[in-house]
Amino acid sequence: MRRWIALALCLALLGCGCGLAETVQKAPDFIMEGYDGDSANHKWDSSLFFVRMQEKTGISFQFSQSTDFEGWTERKKGIAAGEDLPDVLFKAALTTAETRDMYAGGILIDLRPYLEEYAPNLWSKLQSREDWMTAVQMEDGAIPALPNFNGLQNNDVMWINTDWLSRVKMEKPTTADELTEVLRQFKAGDPNRNGKDDEIPLSFISMWELRFLAHAFGIIDNDYYVTVKDGQVTTSLTSEENRAFLTWLHQLWAENLIDHRGFSTADSLRQITDEKTAIPYGMFLSPSPLTVIPSAALEQYRILEPLNYNGKQIYRDLTGDIIRGTFAITSACKEPEKLVAWVDVLYTEEGSRLAQLGLEGEDYIWNEEGFWEWNADMETVANYILPESTIAEGGSAPGWTDTEVQMKYADRLTRENIEQLAAYRQYLVMPYPMVCLNAEDEAKLAQIQKPLMQYAEETMAQFVTGDLEMNDQNWNAFAEKVQELGLNEMISILQGYIK
Repeated sequence: MRRWIALALCLALLGCGCGLAETVQKAPDFIMEGYDGDSANHKWDSSLFFVRMQEKTGISFQFSQSTDFEGWTERKKGIAAGEDLPDVLFKAALTTAETRDMYAGGILIDLRPYLEEYAPNLWSKLQSREDWMTAVQMEDGAIPALPNFNGLQNNDVMWINTDWLSRVKMEKPTTADELTEVLRQFKAGDPNRNGKDDEIPLSFISMWELRFLAHAFGIIDNDYYVTVKDGQVTTSLTSEENRAFLTWLHQLWAENLIDHRGFSTADSLRQITDEKTAIPYGMFLSPSPLTVIPSAALEQYRILEPLNYNGKQIYRDLTGDIIRGTFAITSACKEPEKLVAWVDVLYTEEGSRLAQLGLEGEDYIWNEEGFWEWNADMETVANYILPESTIAEGGSAPGWTDTEVQMKYADRLTRENIEQLAAYRQYLVMPYPMVCLNAEDEAKLAQIQKPLMQYAEETMAQFVTGDLEMNDQNWNAFAEKVQELGLNEMISILQGYIK
């Protein structure tokens, strides 16, 4: 085990006599290892975040920080094999399989017995939501790794150009039929005012992304093509609703209302970076508009609320409120209760702000309007405050994202986007709960999912483009093939985890 101990002894002559003055530099209390990507430029050894946490808790660390994700992935294999164990894994980026296997192998300890006493803030959050508790625990109830709670995680939502809506004298669409008419007006009305027929009414990337529009037909299946209804795992893949959805998409394709590059392009290729370029997009699917348009055009776009289907507005929750596997304690640790108490600070309001914003009064301030702002120019924030005073970026840290604080950021456009994303939460539905699968079921599902997803998405794309005609014969062949590829077996496995 890597233990760092430094003892400094110095001799001092005192007056005419001789004396021995011994200075001992205290060894760090624990060894911390983890991943913090180099894009964030954090350096744990000199981080003010850890200095301030030590002042608050009295706990110090020797750090072993990985900045390369591939390198960290390899290192986790060594940890799983028991090689040179640290005391704690921070920003650990543990997959559910890694967490399960390291716990089963005796590398990670069960933290559940410590949480109620030593982490009351975290324990209170887990107790408040059954789905949160389910997401972090193993089949036997053990909790080997702790999460990050974030109600503002990225989701692939619909962004619509409200300036274009005004120019074509249309309101925000509320149904699939209304959206169709809006897209037609975007195509015909030259809303970007450049005199060219260059408008792309709806931009998308891949069939996977297009399926987020399926909510307009009542579909919110996950990547396994399943959802849970009344306790039963079911699929819409072979349903009449999915057939109607794909028929609608083909109509949009035939009228050139959706991007014909959508099945072959990427975000980097469709992104507009020149602020002088006429924006070609009326609507697009993306976690953030800035992946598609320049910041100068940000004010043109607003999130489009889910379209109505049978009087309901629902939308797929892509990631949920929890990021798992951010913090774990190994069997090498002699005093796990101290580390559990240390990390519990990050589940408080004060700890959350310390991790994300730094220290109030030094790194950020509250202005007279009741909004917080950085206590420096943006160059200083990017080069010094974010890398030196905060820890949230560059990999998921344990803790809690305070949504209310995020919605009080002084920059209006940023704040409005955050407010829109927060308001969108009311429509989101997790198709299938976050659970920890056993190794056998996980392997079987992976074996089924890859060929099933490849076939299903390729065939659905062909229905959209018209390369495959939507008729009874072709639809029945599609339904038979997905069953042959194991759709029902997958549903049966996933049903076993629904209580």
